[in-house]
Amino acid sequence: MSGIGTRSSDAMEPSDINDKTQIIGRQIWRVVPYAKRYPGRVLSGIFGNAMARFFDLMPFVAIGLAVDYFTSGLSGPQIVQNFVTSFGGDPAIGYGILIFLGFFFLAIFQGISEYSWQTLGYKIQHDLRMDATKSLIAMEATYYDMRQTGQIMAVLSSDVNQLEDVVSDSSTSIIRIIVTFMTAFLILVLMSWKLAIVLFGPIIFIVPIVYWFSTSVQRKYRQQRESTGDITAVLENLISGISVVQAYNAEEWEANRVNRESGAYRDQAMGASQDRNRFIPMIYVVAGIAFGLLVTAGGWLAKEGEITTGQLVTFLLISTRMTMPMFIFGILVNQLQRGEAAARRVFAAIDLEPTIVDSEDAIELLGPIESVEFRDVHFTYPNTTTKVLNGISFKVAGGQFLGVMGHTGAGKTTILKLLMRYYVPDSGEVLINDNNINTFTLASVRDAIGFVSQDPFLFYGSIRDNVQYNQVADENELKRALELAGAAEFIDELEDGIETMVGDRGAMLSGGQRARVSLARALLKKPSLLILDEASSALDAETERRIQENLLSTGSGRATIAVAHRLSTIRNANEILAMVDGTVVERGKHDGLVERQGVYASQWTIQTGDMAGM
Repeated sequence: MSGIGTRSSDAMEPSDINDKTQIIGRQIWRVVPYAKRYPGRVLSGIFGNAMARFFDLMPFVAIGLAVDYFTSGLSGPQIVQNFVTSFGGDPAIGYGILIFLGFFFLAIFQGISEYSWQTLGYKIQHDLRMDATKSLIAMEATYYDMRQTGQIMAVLSSDVNQLEDVVSDSSTSIIRIIVTFMTAFLILVLMSWKLAIVLFGPIIFIVPIVYWFSTSVQRKYRQQRESTGDITAVLENLISGISVVQAYNAEEWEANRVNRESGAYRDQAMGASQDRNRFIPMIYVVAGIAFGLLVTAGGWLAKEGEITTGQLVTFLLISTRMTMPMFIFGILVNQLQRGEAAARRVFAAIDLEPTIVDSEDAIELLGPIESVEFRDVHFTYPNTTTKVLNGISFKVAGGQFLGVMGHTGAGKTTILKLLMRYYVPDSGEVLINDNNINTFTLASVRDAIGFVSQDPFLFYGSIRDNVQYNQVADENELKRALELAGAAEFIDELEDGIETMVGDRGAMLSGGQRARVSLARALLKKPSLLILDEASSALDAETERRIQENLLSTGSGRATIAVAHRLSTIRNANEILAMVDGTVVERGKHDGLVERQGVYASQWTIQTGDMAGM
């Protein structure tokens, strides 16, 4: 019933792959199932590319036949002669039209191929990004506590884009290489198997060159992809905290930090480029040997009468066309290496599995939350050894108000995170309606809770967008939520009213305004449990008093749990818990706690300066 799954350590950088022995790698092949979702585009891409390669080579054969016809009177295959003489009986016109048709159909089928592979790439890019996003959204809070936002953003943007390039460019390049070599090999063998051996023999030496390049550069590309994430993370931090940067005159310090990360990327990219630029000249050398031998051997065979002049011309033309696939092959391996590095990070994100999940027999929470209870709850944050909660117990029924106070680090907010199931207790139970919270599905529990954090987060958009976030409500319900949260007053004074844009993270609003918009968002849910984590810390005393009156007058059946440093926020609570180092040291109502002269009373004195000011 715990609802806790198991997963291995974060695989954002998988460790089960040997960088030194993998030529292309295993992760990149995982793109194939995504391509299978769109068989029509795959088949049209393959067919279009294959036909384009056929028509790409056809003019060279036609030129060779034309040379033989005009120099020696050789007629060539009957089907060709029938075609070229069908245009007024003049073969010159016929051969010209035949060559033109080769280029014409090349353009058509190449266009079909390019469109098919490019659109397939965009579709796969979208699917990969959505799968990775869904996996990341499902992860519990601990996952994000240990990671930089920029690193995650790099996976969802640049890494996914790199895989789109692999699909749209590398796939068509692979087919181009295979079809060109197979078609050329067949044509050339039919003309002269001896020259075919001369041309293709040296190409065998490309295999060890490719193996060397692949195994030596793969690690560097992986490090390069990781550095891209590091740069994004640093820049995201810099831009988000620009006001702090300027307040501390840290512009140069931040520039140096970016310089270090960018310099690391530069050095890794230069190392990979060095290997790549050793690889390309090797391809030139192999090509030079093959073509040089071809001309020498071809001339000798032509003098011996084993091939015609036209066949030699065809050989030479096709051999020049073979140059492009050879260099495409070099670029292809380079691109696949980059794709493998990106695939590792993308599929590591897709493979993530949350540890906090619904148990197999979890049921929907039907109806409101009528009671919340903690029974001897203990909790320690992951990767730490200090207990944050030590045997916490309390119960709140519908319509009641529980206040929680204590110094920073006392464990107040942790109680709220356990209620939201962002974490799971080490021991003890959290109960809802007298049932273990894991009895119910995550979604149904969270649907019944309105949550306002101490750092209200607003999304880029309008005030309306932020209040109505993922909820359906009419104008009256929206207006009522804003009034209860004390937000209607300042919104009415804005030029664009509720349609006012709030800026990134609500930067265009004050802290108090953000808090009220966030509270309105929670109240619009009509929650049966309202959780407030220092929600009024940015409000002035008068605004806070009016909002409290609104909440108390309208929430007769709603349970409320509020964490607060400012004790006036929880003064009217049915019960107040005073916490010290994860333990409840006092509990009771305001008056009784003040009379007890303990932790609560001490804090009340500090804040009011008057013990009697109750």
